Amino acid sequence: MTDLPDTPDQDLLALDGLLSQEERATRDRVRAFVDEHVRPHVARWYEDAHFPRELMPELGRLGVLGMHLHDAGCPGRSAVEYGLAALELEAGDSGLRTAVSVQGSLAMSAISKHGSDEQKAQWLPEMAAGRAVGCFGLTEPDAGSDPGSMTTTARRDGTDWVLDGRKRWIGLASLADVAVVWARTDEGVRGFLVPTDSPGFAARPIVPKLSMRASVQCDVDLAGVRLPADAQLPGARGLSGPFACLNEARYGIVWGVLGAARDSYLDALRWSLTRRQFDRPLAGFQLTQRKLTDMAVAIAKGQLLALHLGRLKDAGALEPHQISVGKLDNTRVAIDVCREARTVLGGNGVTLEHSPLRHASNLESVRTYEGTDEVHTLVVGQRLTGISAFR
Repeated sequence: MTDLPDTPDQDLLALDGLLSQEERATRDRVRAFVDEHVRPHVARWYEDAHFPRELMPELGRLGVLGMHLHDAGCPGRSAVEYGLAALELEAGDSGLRTAVSVQGSLAMSAISKHGSDEQKAQWLPEMAAGRAVGCFGLTEPDAGSDPGSMTTTARRDGTDWVLDGRKRWIGLASLADVAVVWARTDEGVRGFLVPTDSPGFAARPIVPKLSMRASVQCDVDLAGVRLPADAQLPGARGLSGPFACLNEARYGIVWGVLGAARDSYLDALRWSLTRRQFDRPLAGFQLTQRKLTDMAVAIAKGQLLALHLGRLKDAGALEPHQISVGKLDNTRVAIDVCREARTVLGGNGVTLEHSPLRHASNLESVRTYEGTDEVHTLVVGQRLTGISAFR
């Protein structure tokens, strides 16, 4: 639980007053779901390297799959509501928020932005309900930050397409019913909807991992996967197709990482109020109060940044470089908060009875995917100077 009734108000900057009643209700509903369905089990899931596939229909009923999409069968909520939901989900575990992001911000977003009416009708309602699971195949073993160097190909064979190649770090792939796969064609990079029971499609979870253990990332092989002509996403041409989806996922990260940070801070705060050393609670020491203050202030500033970007997104004014600012800074701030929270817990902080080190480990992956620190730094640098430093 995140409430601390016997301690002073944790909303340092009165941020609740910046949210509408509907936004607060959405946040509280997702928070209650995490408290009931995730917190009691997440340490075991993490230790066992297990993602609970059975949660997907529950997340569908909660209304967080494709939450910000307005297609038929989708929840159609605001960007700010989606951000608040991402924060609460990641307060449970980054793996949970990542699953929601892969499903909604990547796979469903690709179909919503680039799919035909028939593709949308076939997949989006089922995916929004969690009855069907999707994944997003862009990254390759040798093409991470530079997706333009992808080697996966799609060639025409009569009216069909035939896909060959490999993808890596593909979330949910071994659990998915459909994969959005990006491949090089004679017409440039195009997207395809690949049913995962197609002959030649294989997904293998990547193990062992030191991060995102309550989550699934896979190697995917595509060996002569034959698809009909209508498997292509008609609205996606070039790398702008997947990049539009990545920006949706990056926006969710801006909010989500603050959930991991807040959960770590609150764990440390509770511990400091009850743990006694030298005949006084840890919270009574100046050094501990400095740590708690720094963590609380950093989280509040990150929330202000996330909320500002959310308001811009809802107004249709959010630009990619602004998302990069949020993803870059909030992620590294969140990692620092989690690490600092662990120090308050002392040696007990390395156990799974406490969340900060689990969150910090997860955030090392979050820091890397959907654009590394270096990539987002160069996106912002290009905006400031007008000079691209990527090549």
